Amino acid sequence: MRRKDREMGVDFALEVIDKAQYGVLSMVDGEEAYGIPLSIVRDGNSLYFHSAMDGRKVRIFERNPKVSIAFVGDVKVPELYSKEELEEIAKDESKIGLLISKVFTTEYESAVVKGRIALVEDEEERIKALRLICEKYTPSKMDYFHLAIKPGLNRTNIYRIEMEEIKAKRKKYDKDGEEMKWGRME
Repeated sequence: MRRKDREMGVDFALEVIDKAQYGVLSMVDGEEAYGIPLSIVRDGNSLYFHSAMDGRKVRIFERNPKVSIAFVGDVKVPELYSKEELEEIAKDESKIGLLISKVFTTEYESAVVKGRIALVEDEEERIKALRLICEKYTPSKMDYFHLAIKPGLNRTNIYRIEMEEIKAKRKKYDKDGEEMKWGRME
């Protein structure tokens, strides 16, 4: 990671993974990179997602189980200055750097995981994974999960990724407009 001053710990990375709406799964297909967004859920050190039973990614997994997944948490443009303050900054050439570092920028949080993918074949683990996925993405529909699971289970692949490496990064400003570096939380 180039910006070590923005590196965050594993606990922060897990929080980003858990709240992310999706993860972008990247893999290598021969000489070509291939990435797709997926609905992913975490259980301990494992990530789960479901897939069609055939297709490009299924064939790639059979040849190369090494994958990387990028997750993005909160993202926003900081509003650190009022219109009047921006007008004052614009008048002083020595302060133009503030426009670059604190105005034309984005606060963000992200996590990147590297691991190996495996097809889940155990029926109990498959049901558990689908339950976790549904609890994350369709929590208000869980009363009907038991009706959908049996017919749906036979029409989908479930994959598990064992997380081997987790990195997280964040750019965020505190209430005084100073960047919170080196894992500083408040």
